[in-house]
Order: sequence, then C-alpha cells, then structure tokens
Amino acid sequence: MDTTTLRVREPRELLAYLPHQLGFHPHDSAVAVSLRAPRGRIGLVARVDLDDLGDESTGPQVARGLVAHLGADRASGTVLVLYTAQDPRRPGPSGALAHAAAGHYREAAAAAFGDVAVWVVTATGYLRLDCDDLGCCPAGGRPASEIESTAVGAHMVLAGSCVAGSRDAVARVPPAPASARRSVARVAQRWLRRREDAERAGDAAMAAWRARSLEAWSQCVAAVREPFQDGDVCPAVLGRLEAGLADRRVRDAVLVTLVPGTGDLAARSLCEDESVTGREMAGAIAAIVDPAYAVPPPEGPTAEHVRALERVVAHGRRGSQAPALTLLALLAWWQGDGVRASVLVERARAHDSGYRLAMLLDDVLTAAMPPGWAASR
Repeated sequence: MDTTTLRVREPRELLAYLPHQLGFHPHDSAVAVSLRAPRGRIGLVARVDLDDLGDESTGPQVARGLVAHLGADRASGTVLVLYTAQDPRRPGPSGALAHAAAGHYREAAAAAFGDVAVWVVTATGYLRLDCDDLGCCPAGGRPASEIESTAVGAHMVLAGSCVAGSRDAVARVPPAPASARRSVARVAQRWLRRREDAERAGDAAMAAWRARSLEAWSQCVAAVREPFQDGDVCPAVLGRLEAGLADRRVRDAVLVTLVPGTGDLAARSLCEDESVTGREMAGAIAAIVDPAYAVPPPEGPTAEHVRALERVVAHGRRGSQAPALTLLALLAWWQGDGVRASVLVERARAHDSGYRLAMLLDDVLTAAMPPGWAASR
C-alpha cells in the first residue's frame, strides 16, 4: 500500500485515515497521532479507552505513557482525536470525560509538543473540541459525510483497505458448527490421554507423541493450502493439533515452522535434548524479534499459517485455545498489525491468564515494540 502524507491543516483527511490505520471504527476512544517532521507525516497511531485517559486518578499516567511512545516514534507534533457518541460541548458526564481526557493529554504533551489540537468524532459528525463557533462546528459536529467523501478515504478503499465495525471484530474467528467442534473435542481428549501414556512410558514415547502432534500441524497447513479444500481439515488432525499445542515443546516447534529457512529444526527440537537445539531455537526467534537478524514474514506461508491456526480456534474447545490464539497474535504482530495482535492476546489470556508466552507478547505490545524487521528499517 502506498504511503499517504497527511497534514494537520487537513483534519477531514486525518479523520478519514485513522480507522483504516487502526483497522476498525473506534468507539469511546482516544487516539493519539504522531506527526513527524518535516512535513507532518503520520507516524505512530495509539488508541486507548476514553474512560482510561479521562479518569481523574489514572488519566495523567495514561497520557504520559502515550506521549512517551510518541517521543520514541520521533514525533515533532501530535494531534488527539476523541471518539464519543455525543458532542462533548454539551453539558453532561460524557462532555466532562472528554474535556478531562483532553486536559490530561495536553498537560503531558505540552513540554514536548506545545499546544495540541483536539478533534472529536461523534455519532453524527466531527468538530474541534475548543471551537464554539456554531457556524464552523455546529451542534453534533460537521456532517460525517465530509469525512466519508475525502480523497484519502477513497484512496484507502481502492487500495483494498477494509475497516471492521469494532475493535473486537478485527480478530473475530467464527466458531465451527457444534457437531464439528464435538468431533474435534473427542479426538483431543483421546490424544491427551495418549500423552499421559507416553509420559509414563519414557522419553522415546514422548518424542514420538510430539512428532505426531507436529505432523498434525503440517497436515493442517497442507489442507488449508489446497484451493478447493480450504477449511476442510480432518477432525482427527485438528484434535491432535489442539492437544499437541498444549505441550510447550510442540508449540515451540510449531512456532519455529513459522520462520523461513529453519529446515528440520522443528522436528529435531522434539527428539533432541533442549540444550542441544536451544541456540538454534533462539536464532529462529531472533529472526522475528531482533532487528540485527530479523526477516519480514513471508506473505504466502504466513497466510496459510494464519488460516491453519484459525481452524484450530474455530473447532477447539472454549477456554482451551490460549496456545493457538497466542501464535495467531504473534503472527499478527510480526506482520505489523498491533491492533489484531492485542485483541488476540487479550483473548488468549482470557482462556489462560497465566499463559507465559501470551504474557510476554502482551508486554511487547504494551511497550509498543515493533517486530524486528520494522525496527531495522
């Protein structure tokens, strides 16, 4: 997609662009926008809940965090956009919240960026928060059609950009029919019992169980690769894969297969001692996170991996999908889609609040760290 240069003097263009950048239409949100010198090019776009930024006790801290992220993005200026149902210039709690949020942000940004323009998008239009000229910004804002008819909006649509109706919809995975989920659940339970038997039998049996679980991953990816069979994955494959991903070594082996050029490392990591393959495994992870070694995700294979993991989530047992959701979140982050990654991480932690890989990825997202290939550029 082409890079679009927007300037603060074109508020409609900015407001048209933000939902495409976020991937969804914000609601009850505050969006901080980084403007980079010398031409006011848009950089980082960071969204928080309006309630959090407007809160009397936590709001100032949230504002300082946003400003710190913009500083790391080398911003030379900033704009704040508030999304609220009603015109905040009207008396009432929603107006007070919007003004409090704007005040916290302006105070935090004053030293680095000076005065901050605050725009508001309501259910019916848009306005500048400080504008009391009803000829310029009438009650409820200028009509929303002005945003929808901008050149930037048309450009983004023609470029194939699609905006979801809400943040949650960005990462929604529709569940499979109940009968299909029951079939997969039966297989998963049997495969977990097989793991217990293998654990009692010794290392060789566990290595074999893990190898068959990794084989299920390869079979799932192959199934979604076929143009006429996309989504038609055998329940036995999905059940073994769901149960296998609950094993850390299997999950890490699947993670390695996401990285190009790793050869047979995934398979070897399951049958060799971890101390033997540990350095190679770390190298594979570095290809995702370390700017010195990073590579961008390969488009075709990554799309297949996403589809395969979505099949697992769609057919899996509710509350047991933290591994697959976390791997999906990692792929989204690697692709540069922080919004989808954050929603998937939240869902993974809702399934298992203590899932270690999800917690680590959550920290990365909270710190607004880019994937290695993006940081290197």
